[in-house]
Amino acid sequence: MAKKSKKQQSGGTPATVALTAAGAEYTVHSYDHDPSHPSYGEEAAEAMGVSPDRVFKTLVADVDGTLTVAVVPVAGQLDLKALAAAVGGKRATMADPALAERTTGYVRGGISPLGQRKKLPTVLDASASAHPTICVSAGRRGLEVELAPETLTKLTEATLAPIGRP
Repeated sequence: MAKKSKKQQSGGTPATVALTAAGAEYTVHSYDHDPSHPSYGEEAAEAMGVSPDRVFKTLVADVDGTLTVAVVPVAGQLDLKALAAAVGGKRATMADPALAERTTGYVRGGISPLGQRKKLPTVLDASASAHPTICVSAGRRGLEVELAPETLTKLTEATLAPIGRP
């Protein structure tokens, strides 16, 4: 596992470029992605040696016709009703994966809440605030970024709400 601070990193993904441009503090964690692993998020937690409740997955849902980003711990699931309520909607369903990829500019398993092609409403699960830092995708499989939940909330203009369930 290689760690790079923002000062050591060159190039990068749209997510790390956005973090650097914002002057945010973060750490990049890279690992060899195993395409046969059943869960991208659990694989990331295992590879980094980080508790799965600190590693968050980025999901794209459709809330009343509006694509919405949900960021929840990999150890649990997204509560679609809670997501809809968090953004003042009535009904949420998971977005079509191809549409999510086209809209965010990232591939499934590597969708980051940061640096997306189109800015979408974002909701971060409230459990994130229990940790000094959390990990989210840095924009490709095998690459995670660790940052303070407050930094993620600020940069994505996220709403903090209880949208995850065990």
